[in-house]
Amino acid sequence: MTPKESKKDEKMDREFQKKFKFEGSINVLTQMMVDPAAVEKRGGGKNLPLRRGEILDVIQFTNEEQLLCRNSQRRCKSGGEALPA
Repeated sequence: MTPKESKKDEKMDREFQKKFKFEGSINVLTQMMVDPAAVEKRGGGKNLPLRRGEILDVIQFTNEEQLLCRNSQRRCKSGGEALPA
């Protein structure tokens, strides 16, 4: 990872902490894959766009239906309909 990429990742993490009022360091609990049979969703608001088969980093379990996730572009939002990877 180059220094430029590292700074960009740190900035994205700070924005995530501010937006979700997340205290402490961001730790990935597990990874999950979006159900390949699921309908793709565009997202919006606090919902993460879901693509079939995409691998998401789970940061926090918020309730039974929602997870706080980060996708491969390091975008963090709530998501659902995932299966363990």
